[in-house]
Amino acid sequence: MLINDKRYRSYTFQFLALMVLICLMAFLGWNLLQNLAAAGLDISYGFLGEPAGYDINQRLIEYDSQSTHLRASIVGVLNTLLVAVLGCITATIFGVIAGVLRLSNNWLVAKTMAVYVEVFRNIPVLIWILIINAIFLSVLPQPRAFRGENPEASMLFDSFAFTGRGIYMPKPVLYDGGWIVIVAFILSLIAVLFYRRYARKTLFDHGVILPVLWPSLAILFVPTLAMFFLLGNPIGLEYPALKGFNFKGGIWARGSLLSLWFALSIYTGAFIAENVRAGIQAVSKGQSEAAASLGLRPGRIMNLVILPQALRVIIPPLISNYLNLTKNSSLAIAVGYMDVTGTLGGITLNQTGRAIETVLLLMAFYLIISLGISAIMNVYNHSIKLKGR
Repeated sequence: MLINDKRYRSYTFQFLALMVLICLMAFLGWNLLQNLAAAGLDISYGFLGEPAGYDINQRLIEYDSQSTHLRASIVGVLNTLLVAVLGCITATIFGVIAGVLRLSNNWLVAKTMAVYVEVFRNIPVLIWILIINAIFLSVLPQPRAFRGENPEASMLFDSFAFTGRGIYMPKPVLYDGGWIVIVAFILSLIAVLFYRRYARKTLFDHGVILPVLWPSLAILFVPTLAMFFLLGNPIGLEYPALKGFNFKGGIWARGSLLSLWFALSIYTGAFIAENVRAGIQAVSKGQSEAAASLGLRPGRIMNLVILPQALRVIIPPLISNYLNLTKNSSLAIAVGYMDVTGTLGGITLNQTGRAIETVLLLMAFYLIISLGISAIMNVYNHSIKLKGR
């Protein structure tokens, strides 16, 4: 009988569970619509086309108070993606360094990294965000300190101003032909990746160690600089200058962005450090001993032998770390950084009263970005797994 077929039972139970879930969601949706109708309300996203009426301090695209709620939401989405991408990169750097140093033979270094990991991962991230933001505000000078003949503070290289309001830095300005230089740089970067892959394949197939650092730098910068000078310097810089009570021109990275970025990075980096340490310890000690017997230096052993094998253990929990960092960025409003939770889920919700619509949009955004991160990392994890014959 089919009921005795294990495979049939498995598919049947999964189908029934799916049907129950669909019916439950349909009932909840119907109940929601009925309750809204009884209150004289409905679900509508027409408010997205109305003027937002509020400003956003940190933005990557053009926006003003007359822009629509939809554009305000897009600004918030981009701000969230900005801090998530930057945070994942720096958290990975902190985590790898701390994880490797935790296994150092130097007692002081190993214990210092252990203290870092235990302290940062056992205190809520919101507290770290508030502490680091307070440090930025209290330690760094205000723009007025840069005024006068004998200012209290000075710009770094006459280009960078570190203030309690944020960091002011030069902004690239593209002239005719500027995009050609950018395309040349991107193509050079792709060429570097191919060269490094070729060098690694040559090492594994033939045992020949090709130089990597200097050829990579040459491939990356020589074509780009040649194109830059041939086109007559098509990329310039706009420097920040103190005018009145604040700096004008250049790029302004607000203190709220910097404190949020740094706090999320060091907090998540503590978790990544433990994943890296566990991954390294999962590799058989005989691997490093065999590599040392071949005359490889400790740094080369770690780079060529240990870490490539440890990645198979590191990547799965690393996905969760990236997802947690992205979702923790929703705490940005605590320091005044306007991410999608602060724009769509904050001011827009309060102004329009469309709580259900805004919350559904927030849920959809975080679901999509989380599934996207998981998909990308799972593809990478699949590419590095051991392949049998």
